[in-house]
Amino acid sequence: MVSRSRRSVPPSPHDDSPAEPSPAQRYAAARRRAEVERSELGQFRELLGFPLDDFQVDACRALERGSGVLVAAPTGAGKTVVGEFAVHLALAAGRKAFYTTPIKALSNQKYSDLVRRYGPDRVGLLTGDTTINGEAPVVVMTTEVLRNMLYAGSTSLQGLGFVVMDEVHYLADRFRGPVWEEVIIHLPDDVQLVSLSATVSNAEEFGDWLATVRGDTTVVVSEHRPVPLGQHVLVRGDLLDLYAGHVDPTAPGVDPPINPDLTHLLRRSNREEPTQQRRGPRDRGGRQRTGGRPLGRPTPRFAVVDALDRDGLLPAIVFIFSRAGCQGAVQQCLAAGIRLTTPAEQSEIRRIVEERCAAVPPEDLDVLGYWEFSDALQRGVAAHHAGMLPLFKETVEDLFSRGLVKVVFATETLALGINMPARSVVLEKLVKWDGSSHVDVTPGEYTQLTGRAGRRGIDTEGHAVVVAHPGLDPVQLAGLASKRLYPLRSSFRPTYNMAVNLVAQVGRDRAREVLETSFAQFQADRGVVGLARQAQGHAEALEGYARAMVCHQGDFAEYAALRRQITAREKELTRAEAGARRAEVARTLQGLRVGDVLEIPIGRRSGHAVVIDPGGDAGFDGPKPTVLTVDRQVRKLTVADVGTGVRTVGFLRVPKGFTARVPAARRDLAAALRSTVGTASGPTRKDRPKGGQRAAADDAEIAALRRRLRAHPCHSCPDREEHARWAERWSRLSAEHDALVARIAGRTGSIAAVFDRICDILLRLGYLETATDDAGRAAVQVTDDGRWLRRLYAENDLLLAECLRRGIFDELDAPGLAAVVSTLVYRSRRDDQSEPRVPGGPGGRLGVALDGCVRAWSELDDLESAHKVETIQPLDAGLVEAVHRWANGRSLDAVLKGGELSAGDFVRWCKQVIDVLDQVAQAAPVPRLRETARQAVDALRRGVVAYSSV
Repeated sequence: MVSRSRRSVPPSPHDDSPAEPSPAQRYAAARRRAEVERSELGQFRELLGFPLDDFQVDACRALERGSGVLVAAPTGAGKTVVGEFAVHLALAAGRKAFYTTPIKALSNQKYSDLVRRYGPDRVGLLTGDTTINGEAPVVVMTTEVLRNMLYAGSTSLQGLGFVVMDEVHYLADRFRGPVWEEVIIHLPDDVQLVSLSATVSNAEEFGDWLATVRGDTTVVVSEHRPVPLGQHVLVRGDLLDLYAGHVDPTAPGVDPPINPDLTHLLRRSNREEPTQQRRGPRDRGGRQRTGGRPLGRPTPRFAVVDALDRDGLLPAIVFIFSRAGCQGAVQQCLAAGIRLTTPAEQSEIRRIVEERCAAVPPEDLDVLGYWEFSDALQRGVAAHHAGMLPLFKETVEDLFSRGLVKVVFATETLALGINMPARSVVLEKLVKWDGSSHVDVTPGEYTQLTGRAGRRGIDTEGHAVVVAHPGLDPVQLAGLASKRLYPLRSSFRPTYNMAVNLVAQVGRDRAREVLETSFAQFQADRGVVGLARQAQGHAEALEGYARAMVCHQGDFAEYAALRRQITAREKELTRAEAGARRAEVARTLQGLRVGDVLEIPIGRRSGHAVVIDPGGDAGFDGPKPTVLTVDRQVRKLTVADVGTGVRTVGFLRVPKGFTARVPAARRDLAAALRSTVGTASGPTRKDRPKGGQRAAADDAEIAALRRRLRAHPCHSCPDREEHARWAERWSRLSAEHDALVARIAGRTGSIAAVFDRICDILLRLGYLETATDDAGRAAVQVTDDGRWLRRLYAENDLLLAECLRRGIFDELDAPGLAAVVSTLVYRSRRDDQSEPRVPGGPGGRLGVALDGCVRAWSELDDLESAHKVETIQPLDAGLVEAVHRWANGRSLDAVLKGGELSAGDFVRWCKQVIDVLDQVAQAAPVPRLRETARQAVDALRRGVVAYSSV
């Protein structure tokens, strides 16, 4: 049974005053208040010191009645109060409460909040790498920890009365979301579930599923933001409202009218852009003035901060979808002399930073960029992204929540749960990189990001600000801001670990039934109607786009198709030319001798260098010679490093027996190199057309298409580019529509079908087997190998199990084991073409183990392809050397030097390696390997990797 309580937006203050309540209404209200005061909710209210909103009361009363609840409310509305009430109920009844979160940072924050209320003796923390008072009646944990406890049948589950799942909409996450559904399905029936979600447009659908698998569930939806949100655009340093003056920004309705001043200014700026780029107004120092900046040039971040400060909109979070952009923004502000803090605030910030970072060894401070970090904080400016040291991120969060830091430049990860309220939120662009391409920000993402604006009890209004940039369409922005469209879509998928655990617990047939109760299958079975409705909406929108691109001079769809054909052919030529150019560059690396002096034209390795090792056999990318640069750096050159190719400009005799590991030998050879190249001018690069442009100019197919394009009647239309924008939208939506129609085809039974294919693979490999039960029936059961696969929760669970079973890790020492495990965990953020260095060489123990991992991966990849399954992730050796050095006790400087890995990334990946090593220490079939895994954990968990906020 699902009961629902939906709270709509309260009446506007401009509405007429409501009528006086009748005596009967006053009596009923008084009776309800008396009931609440006598209940656990009344006692809980006394702990808070502030009144509860109606949706909070509805949810808490449902909990006290014994119902599960789903609360969907905007960021900052106070839905965590409902989770805290569940903790209160558990303690009052002498039962346990688990409070789960998607990320460790949020777990740490919630742990601190609950410790302040209930004391350290009654509250524990379990986050994989941190265990504090794990048997306490209230335990905060990441959701993965609870999933593992459920599969292991942990005794800690005894007496569990409530589970709070904070940020439950995270189950849509492609990588970690399935864990949420596993927990919801497997929790004991007598546990009350409290699901806290951002405002989602299909809360009732999610609530229906919860009622199906968990029983009585009350869905409480609040669409009311406690602090109203204004929508603005920053144009040339001026802040303009997005909507026309008569529009209520808290309820703009469908297609709200746009502020005409904003529309006029954006159009004028775009018209003036080419002229202003040539001749913008300048200040006395020759710099272009902020007020005259064309939209073609991005507004400097310091100018954005100045504008926010001038209009009283600090503190602010500025979302930049790039780590480098966040760091660059801080540097811009420092270079511009931005200072947003008073002397007293600076002193307080310095004290807090020194106190929090006191545990960092002095020799690591420079490596971590501590002094620049501290200076920026004292000026009231900070960055916040996943590449930062966790200790630094937590310091930023603390200072911002105290109101000491005024501006934080952050990536979108900050939108998840962490309590950093701001008066305003700024978005630089409405496009982000999703890992494979640049995509538009969705209405749901826009709502999540801007939801941080407006501090409850402090601000009367929050402010969402978009910085004007070329292509900004205020109508599109209004669509993002006015839609509350954030549908929750399941990302659930069976895994090998899940399969062996389910088969061990309930058998294969029952396991299929369990998986068919997942939210993913629930949506699949009932979602076909919704998909068909969505497809119909696409068709209607396509008709509208087609009407909007109608041209009085001819068939614009035909004209747009010609443009797309030209673009596609240009991309094809660019790819072909890039491949040929890469092969040409690779040839310049062949035939080199020890002692050849090279000129490297561009890039990070530009300058002169001498070859000290010509490299191995040439493949498509050519050999990878090792060189010594004039500044004594030893580098391995790849095609990606040498731009248009190297040029041999001389020869230098390299002393016999030269070894690059000896500093004096490097120094002497570098000095000889500098003498050889003398005062030769630095490398130059002639301007030339890009490969694709050069090839396109000579391509007969493109020439013919362009002739047809110029001859087309629509080519001379004065509104051609306006029509083209609608045509591009039509093209994108048409592709989405085709994909949607394909999705409708095979939805029913999809989860169970994947589970069957995974079980077939496990049967083939011997992790499952078919046996005869007592009644003579064939049944699938878990083998001995499968029993320790049950303990491996890593993303590459089956590959890890195969490596253990084949004994690939058995002969490794602790640093070697840590290094090889990193290949199963690490994912480089860039396609780095350089060959990672393997300590001990390819013939050493580590090299042999890595080769064994690659063979195992290749065989599993082939097996999955044959069974139409895709779960095995490719290996990445980019972290091998760094982890090996760290586990060997090397300094942080030695580990990071010469690479592009940030300290924060290194710590984050090390902690994930530790998580997997902990699993190996429990699951490895060989006692010696289990001990080596424990030693590897100890070797990694030191220094910056061991720092924790609690």
